[in-house]
Amino acid sequence: MNAVVIAVLLMIVLSLMRVHVVISLIIAALVGGLLGGLGFEGTIETFSDGLGDSASIALSYAVLGAFAVALSKTGLPRLLVDISIKIVGKKGESRSKALPKALIFLIIFTISCMSQNAIPIHIAFIPILIPPILQVLNELAIDRRAVATIMTFGLKAPYMLLPFGFGAIFHSIVVENTEANGMSANISDMPIAMLIPTIGMFLGLLVAVFFSYRKSRDYENRPIEGNQKDEEPTTYSVYSLISAVVAVIATVIIQVLYDSMIFAGVAGLIVLVFSRSVRFKESDELLTEGMKMMAFIGFVMIAASGFAEVIRETGHVEQIVAISTNWMGDSQGLAAIVMILIGLLITMGIGSSFATVPIIAALFVPICAAMGFSPLATLALIGTAGAIGDAGAPASDSTLGPSAGLNADGQHNHIWDTCVPTFLHFNIPLVIFGWLAAVIL
Repeated sequence: MNAVVIAVLLMIVLSLMRVHVVISLIIAALVGGLLGGLGFEGTIETFSDGLGDSASIALSYAVLGAFAVALSKTGLPRLLVDISIKIVGKKGESRSKALPKALIFLIIFTISCMSQNAIPIHIAFIPILIPPILQVLNELAIDRRAVATIMTFGLKAPYMLLPFGFGAIFHSIVVENTEANGMSANISDMPIAMLIPTIGMFLGLLVAVFFSYRKSRDYENRPIEGNQKDEEPTTYSVYSLISAVVAVIATVIIQVLYDSMIFAGVAGLIVLVFSRSVRFKESDELLTEGMKMMAFIGFVMIAASGFAEVIRETGHVEQIVAISTNWMGDSQGLAAIVMILIGLLITMGIGSSFATVPIIAALFVPICAAMGFSPLATLALIGTAGAIGDAGAPASDSTLGPSAGLNADGQHNHIWDTCVPTFLHFNIPLVIFGWLAAVIL
């Protein structure tokens, strides 16, 4: 029995059985280490040694989460939402539905994309933007599945393609894990490697909006669930907005100059605190709240690095490489499609494209090297395989966030109205265009 295959399959099965992903990774690593001959103590030691590999990435995520929450307190996201709702409201009074629908889609698309790079607030904008416009969506009979696909695209495609904000973190994870497994890679190549897969996602989005979910769908006007009305709305002033813009600019400059998302996020936080846009006495609570928002992914990434270290140490990856190359022969096309489908299974099980990259890289890099894939093609394969299951995964932020906003009145099913549409319209194009990128590059 191959220890790597058993460990990966066990991890996927446990995750799909709703065992917590971190526990699934630990159990699977232990089983894989024992089957691989590392012994109990050796497996624990190897797993512990690997935990530090993703520590900087997890800290980057935590700091960026804190910055996202602090930035939301300046009122900048609220301003964008208020402008959007004002535009939608005015146009929504018209009897013609085409123009208001187009405006709503464009607004949601723009803010979703900006949330990953330009103003890195991740999914924090959704509870602010979506519940207030649900009634407008109902009056226009907009199919919420179209809105879900737009938001999921905006939450994924920008970080896949652009090296800023969350994109900087994703690109760093892919490149660092590629190099850790024995292949040289350049982070500047990531936008090139991910361009073709991103184009595939965009085509899938066009199909969803203009064909699959173009028809009207009726919803009832129900009250919004939860306590949104009881929450104090975020206020903003010219000064707080200027502070927010300066903080974003400072974050981008530090990231570009020093290639560190940790210090970039801290720079943005310093600007917000010292400009008093975020009160000093509230800063501790706000930063803790932001870190909590990203803690899940951070801990999964750390556990995944330990798991990857164990499967590398067993030596059974070489067995997989030998078997795979003998079975697939010289066919890079067959190898590419098999690896992407493996990535789909792994990522669907864990529910995080960021966290699965260490596992995928440990499996893919040796196979890519043996099959003669270029470093650019290898980056495309790892990036695509890492991102491919995230869109339709029930436990992914890219699906949970849109569902939470669209289901604020209890009329949007997470699985059938978000996960299935995003899986069909994004994962199928990603398989095709990811394969194409691997063959061409």
